[in-house]
Amino acid sequence: MNSLSVAAALSRLRAKLEADAHFRELVKGGATFFVLRILGMAVAYAFTLTVTRTLGASAWGIFALCLTVLQITSVIGRLGLDTALLRFIAQYNAQGKGATARSIYIKSVSLVIPFSLFLSVALYFLAPVLSAKVFGKEYLTPYMRLMAFAVLPFVLLYINSESLRAFKKIKEYTIFQNLLPFLIALFSLGIFFAYLHIKSTEAVIYAYVIGIGAAFLLSAASLREEFVKANGTKENVPLKHILSVSFPMLMSSSLFMVMSWTDTIMLGMWRTPEEVGIYNVAVRLSMITSFTLAAINSIAAPKFAEFWGKGDLESLKRVAQQSTKLIFWTSAPVLVLYLIFPGWFMGLFGEEFRMGALALVFLALGQCVNALCGSVGYILQMTGKEKIVYAVIFLACLINIGLNFLLIPMFGLYGAAISSFFSVCFWNIVMLFYIKSLYGFYTVSFGILSMRMGL
Repeated sequence: MNSLSVAAALSRLRAKLEADAHFRELVKGGATFFVLRILGMAVAYAFTLTVTRTLGASAWGIFALCLTVLQITSVIGRLGLDTALLRFIAQYNAQGKGATARSIYIKSVSLVIPFSLFLSVALYFLAPVLSAKVFGKEYLTPYMRLMAFAVLPFVLLYINSESLRAFKKIKEYTIFQNLLPFLIALFSLGIFFAYLHIKSTEAVIYAYVIGIGAAFLLSAASLREEFVKANGTKENVPLKHILSVSFPMLMSSSLFMVMSWTDTIMLGMWRTPEEVGIYNVAVRLSMITSFTLAAINSIAAPKFAEFWGKGDLESLKRVAQQSTKLIFWTSAPVLVLYLIFPGWFMGLFGEEFRMGALALVFLALGQCVNALCGSVGYILQMTGKEKIVYAVIFLACLINIGLNFLLIPMFGLYGAAISSFFSVCFWNIVMLFYIKSLYGFYTVSFGILSMRMGL
């Protein structure tokens, strides 16, 4: 691409931003998320480095296993209502029915709080069983019990941040969900390590629980301001209807989380904490490949719900394809770097992490497919096809578990990475063709590989 063609591409992009308000909002919201997410990931990696350099891969492996249990428990605790609220609040707010959105939120939280408290207590008392019977490591019990205290604030943090996202408060959404928990945890860990001289795995989990709790309280205050400003008519949306939407989303989220963390769990069952820690770092690095997918989805998802509520399928198609082009071109450079220098990136966390280089390559390729297909899952969920998403993720989860069962005993963390690659490819491609069948368009433009930035 010469300087003239670059200038022409930039000129077309500028004109597109000026002429298309939805595209301008997509780019602005995505850019806000992108910058804050980079900062959030930098803080998260600083937290990881602090732990691994001070306590080693084993400590990080223990934390990763406990975090996995927390993630899975919290998905169940949210009952799918975080994603349902994203859809309902965006849809009703766009229709001038902010009071209805507020009512749905109150009903949802009233159900989530007691259920999450029950799960927290259950995790505390079942920690010995999980440690001994599932992971075969009885020493995990006290760590899991500490993490049980994070269940309720973790669930409510996600409920609140997704609700803020529905209001298109992308800055607040990103700060509360991606930046503050690890920032406060890193600050707390610094106090434990440097000033209190407590250098233990317990300190790592204490710091993380403090970060989650503080982020939740701040998110609640921010969301309250948005609901105070919400006006409009109020409709009585029965809890039964809310749950009829949220339950398939719960199943999808649960299965997606299980699929995402099955590798770590099965590695924890058959391999050492060191191998779990190395694989977890490779997973975290690979997620950068689809970084802009999350950035664009942060604003695209509520817009899909908005367009669907207004019956504007043409705008939905246009924004979906614009999103995929942006995602593709911004993801490709990271993939190339991972393919060329996987050992160098893994080595940043210590020499013992270099053995995860090949795993990073497979994981990054899977995330590239994820980015290339675009926002397929959100499009289906925001347009009332949450049951289709559930069915596809269910099949992908079975594929992932089956491949892990076959490959991890033979190839360890490399087998886990290969399993993840094939399952990610499966659900993305299947949803891509479902959208074509239902709505008549592909989220990916097949001219995407041409060197054009006309979007």
